[in-house]
Amino acid sequence: MLLKPYKRVLVKLSGEALLGDGRCGFDYKICEFICQILWDIRKSGIEVGVVIGGGNIFRGQSALEFGFERTPADNIGILATCINGLALHQVFISMGVKARVMSSRNFDGIIQQYNWQETKLLLEDDTIVIFVGGTGNPYFTTDTAAALRGCEIGADVLIKLTKVDGVYDKDPIKDLTAVKFDHLTYEEALKLGLQVMDATAIALCRDNNLDIRVVNLFSKKDIMNAIIHQHGGTLITKKAE
Repeated sequence: MLLKPYKRVLVKLSGEALLGDGRCGFDYKICEFICQILWDIRKSGIEVGVVIGGGNIFRGQSALEFGFERTPADNIGILATCINGLALHQVFISMGVKARVMSSRNFDGIIQQYNWQETKLLLEDDTIVIFVGGTGNPYFTTDTAAALRGCEIGADVLIKLTKVDGVYDKDPIKDLTAVKFDHLTYEEALKLGLQVMDATAIALCRDNNLDIRVVNLFSKKDIMNAIIHQHGGTLITKKAE
C-alpha cells in the first residue's frame, strides 16, 4: 500500500536525551546531533514541531525525595523545559536554521507565548518551532503536552524519541528477554500499561486519531526511516495492522 507522505510531524524529546554522559544539564554535541537530524527532516520537506521535557534539570522523582509539593515541583519542571528550549534554539541559530521557541506560560521578554495561528504560519515558513512549558499546568506531563500540540497543529504523527528502538513488554536495558512490539493499538498500550507515554497522552492521541511512533533517539537512520519511509520503531494506532 502506498503511504501518504507526512506533511507535518510533532517530535517529543525528553530532557534526559540532552544529558550525554553527564548527570545534569546538557551536552552541546548531543544537542547539535539532535538539531541536525531535525533540520534534515525539515529539509526533506516535512514541517517540524518539537516538545521538549526538563528531566535533565529537574525530575519529578527528585521532588518526591525532597518532599516538595506537586504544584511547585511541576512549576520547576516547567521552567526546566524553557531552559532546554532556549538551548536548542541557540544551537539551531548557530547552524543557520530558522527556529522559534514558544511557551504555554508567559515569559515576556524571554520567550514568546504560544499562539496556535502564528505557529502554523511559522511551520509553513520553514521554521522549526520548539514548544516549552508543557501544557502550562501542573499534574500534566510533557508527553501530554506533545499530544496536545500535535493535535492543535494538525500533525500527521507524534514521534517519540527514546533511548531504545521501540516499545517492549519489559525494560530491554534491564531484561534481555524483553520482547519488542512492532505495532500496538491505543487500547493495547493503555491496557498493558507499557509506560511508553502517560495514559492521558495516549488517550488524547486516540480520541483525535493521532498516530504515535516510538523510535531510537540515537539512531539517525531509524528516525529518518520512521518519518520519511514510515517504517521502524513501534507504531501505535487506532486499528491493529
